[in-house]
Amino acid sequence: MTAPPLPGLSFFFPAFDEEETVRPTVEAALQILPAFAQNVEIVIVDDGSRDRTPQIADELAARHPQVRVVHHSRNCGVAAAMRSGFEAATQPYVFYTDGDLQFDLAELRRLVAALDGADVVAGYRIERRDPVHRRVIAWAYNALVRLLFRVSWRDVDCAFKVFRRAVFDRVPLSTVRSNGAVFFPELLIALHRGGARIREVGVTHYPRRAGRAKGAPPVVVLRAMRDLLALRLRLWRERSVAASALER
Repeated sequence: MTAPPLPGLSFFFPAFDEEETVRPTVEAALQILPAFAQNVEIVIVDDGSRDRTPQIADELAARHPQVRVVHHSRNCGVAAAMRSGFEAATQPYVFYTDGDLQFDLAELRRLVAALDGADVVAGYRIERRDPVHRRVIAWAYNALVRLLFRVSWRDVDCAFKVFRRAVFDRVPLSTVRSNGAVFFPELLIALHRGGARIREVGVTHYPRRAGRAKGAPPVVVLRAMRDLLALRLRLWRERSVAASALER
């Protein structure tokens, strides 16, 4: 059975030096997403791009009333881009993915079909189409998330998720304090602890066809692992402080 159209959908994607992919991403969204929602808005988050991404994004916004652009004056990183995208969203449902064409927007149908009874539907890459070293790093990272936080999510940083925007009324985005890669697990952990119902759905992952992969060097990977441990300690400490306050 086909799920009924959503009343409104905000779609955003971060873009840093994505001049080759920003236009086809928006064109695909304009063609595909109206099948899933009565009202669609598209938000491009230009994260301080140094190429023609800002100009192309502004051209698209001038041509299409559904398209808006948020510009960062400098590259602030993926966490800041995500915050800007969520804050700019105005529709009852918020969908995001990367602007690198590694996902098929039409597979949003899988997420929409799973929204019944869920606040968040998170995609996981059925077969990750990245170089071997990136797949190994991702496996270790997700395994550490599961171990430290006692969750079962397969792919916390998969950039293919849809949210009920109302969930952020219960769990404000400001409660997520992490930056960098740890933003993604903390976001899901905060929502989970706030009572959000999170469901996972497998999606297809494609090799990058244009642009340049923003793969993290070893020092950044090690920093992400360190930040995961720091997040675990901070959450334990906050829980301990809250418990002590209740006992008084």
